[in-house]
Amino acid sequence: MSEKPVINYGLEGIYVDESSISKVDGQNGRLWYRGYSIESLASQSNFEEVSYLLLNGRLPSKQEYEEYTKKLRERRGLPKEVIDVIRVMAPVSHPMDVMRTATSMLVMYDSDPNNRDLEATKDKIITLLAKTPTIAAATGRFREEKKYIPPDISLGHSENFLYMLSGKKPNEFEGKLIDLMFILHAEHSTNASTFSVLVTASTLADVYAAITAGIGTLKGPLHGGADEAALNMMNAIGNPDNTEKYIEEALEGKQRIMGFGHRVYKTYDPRAKLVRNYLEESLTKEPSDEVRRLLQIALRAEKLMVDKLGATKGIWPNVDFFAGPLYRVLGIDSHLFTPIFVASRTSGWGSHIVEYWHNNKLVRPVEWYVGSLDTPYVPMDMR
Repeated sequence: MSEKPVINYGLEGIYVDESSISKVDGQNGRLWYRGYSIESLASQSNFEEVSYLLLNGRLPSKQEYEEYTKKLRERRGLPKEVIDVIRVMAPVSHPMDVMRTATSMLVMYDSDPNNRDLEATKDKIITLLAKTPTIAAATGRFREEKKYIPPDISLGHSENFLYMLSGKKPNEFEGKLIDLMFILHAEHSTNASTFSVLVTASTLADVYAAITAGIGTLKGPLHGGADEAALNMMNAIGNPDNTEKYIEEALEGKQRIMGFGHRVYKTYDPRAKLVRNYLEESLTKEPSDEVRRLLQIALRAEKLMVDKLGATKGIWPNVDFFAGPLYRVLGIDSHLFTPIFVASRTSGWGSHIVEYWHNNKLVRPVEWYVGSLDTPYVPMDMR
């Protein structure tokens, strides 16, 4: 019998490809998109420019930027049949099921969905980038039995999403908050959903199938639902003065504190630092009592966890921990946190498809068989 090979469960530590899209430095808490630090992009850029950068490998010229944003704005609308399906599904289905179904329907409106030429592929991804925020906003509206709000082409990409969801045009600070979250969630190397997208794309399935696969993977609570779970924990704490007691008792009971620790980052998640800064600023904006309570709980829990487990155990806040309170600053309910993730991450998923198809190879890992062999067949009447 052959010697058993080393099994890397969950493919941990296994390199599956080369990529120039993003770099995650888990030891030092750094993140780059196409060589640009996440800090510089978050402070100086916007989601439209960042998504162009991810998809094309460079920042756009002014003319390229204007042409790109024009496409995004003009393609935001959804076909009536897709809106009707969202209207039916949203009140009774998980929002991620709605996202998956509505996104997969878009293939019907592509006259040549299997065209994998570079420019055709990029064009399909731009269409999906334009429409996934609309699907998410429509899901939120119909879930609460409110009317669909058509997109406003005078607004920027993420600001329009917030408008379609709330019916109110965001102010400058609100616009920056939602744009920040779109930028921070746009890309993060080969995580579970990105790998799922690449596995599907490697079969030469169309772009819509690959993105739909990513949505299905992101639905899992170990990947896309951590921000909602962290917010649920804060609501369970209730009063900010209960924070330390709740955390201490949870740690003593060896319960997981949601929003802390990361598969890659062994220090403070750089995205979490950026969101934390805006949470502190949000406290100066006269938030509602609910939001003020959540912000205070988040900041107190973060301090306790960093003091107790940061340097000693390498367990630090990740972006999911602070995302929930920030979304609540914007009035966004927790059931839409992961659909927003989809609307943003479509840019990263699409960029990986474009890159992978430059040198496509069918993903086909192997597994080590541990079952029996040549088992005698026993007829049913003798079992």
